[in-house]
Amino acid sequence: MSDDSRSLVVEADTPPPKEETLQVNPKDVARIARAAFAGTALEWYDYFLFGTAAALVFNFLFFTELNPTAAVLASFATFGVGFAARPLGAFVFGILGDRWGRRPTLILSIVLIGVATGVIGMLPTYDQVGLAAPILLVVLRLFQGLAVGGEWGGATTIAIEHAPPKKRARYAAMVQLGSPVGTLLSSGAFSLVLLMPEESVNSWGWRLPFLAAFPLLAIALWIRLKVEESPVFEQLAEMDDRPKVPAAAVFTKAFGRLVIAICAALLGVGGFYLMNTYVISYTTTVLDVARGDVVNATVIAALVQMVVVVIFGRVAERLGPGRVTFIGGILTALAAWPLFMMIDTGQVWAIIFAISAGIGLLTITYSVTGALLAELFPVELRYSGVALGYNLAGALTGFLPFIATWMTGLQETPTVMPAVVLLVIVSLLTALGGFLGERMRVKDDLVLTEAQ
Repeated sequence: MSDDSRSLVVEADTPPPKEETLQVNPKDVARIARAAFAGTALEWYDYFLFGTAAALVFNFLFFTELNPTAAVLASFATFGVGFAARPLGAFVFGILGDRWGRRPTLILSIVLIGVATGVIGMLPTYDQVGLAAPILLVVLRLFQGLAVGGEWGGATTIAIEHAPPKKRARYAAMVQLGSPVGTLLSSGAFSLVLLMPEESVNSWGWRLPFLAAFPLLAIALWIRLKVEESPVFEQLAEMDDRPKVPAAAVFTKAFGRLVIAICAALLGVGGFYLMNTYVISYTTTVLDVARGDVVNATVIAALVQMVVVVIFGRVAERLGPGRVTFIGGILTALAAWPLFMMIDTGQVWAIIFAISAGIGLLTITYSVTGALLAELFPVELRYSGVALGYNLAGALTGFLPFIATWMTGLQETPTVMPAVVLLVIVSLLTALGGFLGERMRVKDDLVLTEAQ
């Protein structure tokens, strides 16, 4: 297949690659996918935990001298810094993953994010050390972003490269399960903390979910150390003509594919943070809804998300991940206005339903993002291409809660309309990415089949 960096179509007259076949044990494939899931769950626990804390406590703990609106904006800006760092992490870890190996790169990235998250729980606040507090918070958020920039792409790559082509979507979906599980763990942790007296929460209780990253890291690392290297990468390692800087080659040899990958990933990343982080902030600060009620809504949404991931991981095996992405993008765009209108009522039941339904719809696309992105890039560029596509989408959408909050603040009577507009735009771009991406999927030279 053609991989012309400026083309968005596949040339029909290009001969298919010569295929080699390798049999794999189904139990080994499932074990690798579970290991990838475990690390990704920790990754998203750490990452989502910061988003929840940014909406609930960081604004007044680390930005004390600012007025309430400015403090929320500063908190969300710090939250967005992690997204800005993710493309750099994708570039660096992509080079390591495509040259050094998928397995060691994954181990390095998970250690980095786990340690950074745990240390956040030990930080002094603004009242204790002044300006040094938000500076340290930003630095640790940068380390989180760098690590996440390489972790998700590597986990997805190693999972699908151990799986037979016809079952790649379901195993890629197992990696995506790490997102709702991470949400469930982070929101659940904060829900328990919010049961404490408010004074205790604000003084030391908020630290507990962050400190829990240390034992969770130990468990995830133990699981990851048992993972074997990808057989597809082992074949790649024998090639003499591999790009020396695969991440740079993505821009020069597969730029069109990278653009499609970014579009396809926008909704799963940016849409989630609009329906989660922005809504938590909007409902608690503008609508004056109890913090615990909104966090509980995100827990329910995470359960919905898990079901959607499992179902559409299987659906993608029949329809193709690009078509599923297209369907999910269109449905989310159509539902954006009515769901946010329900949130604007301020009724707890309506907020719970809207968050759950909104996250459920955008998860249709997210459930197959890994499968689609992995098959957009040839094996020698895969780790870099997947990581860059996903994390550039994150960089472009990570500031959406900030932008939506800023636009809401410009209104005489605050409403959620800015968030509606942003969600519709992101959804339609993702639908376009899915439509084009389905036509650009590539095949590996090494084909894995399950041993009978």
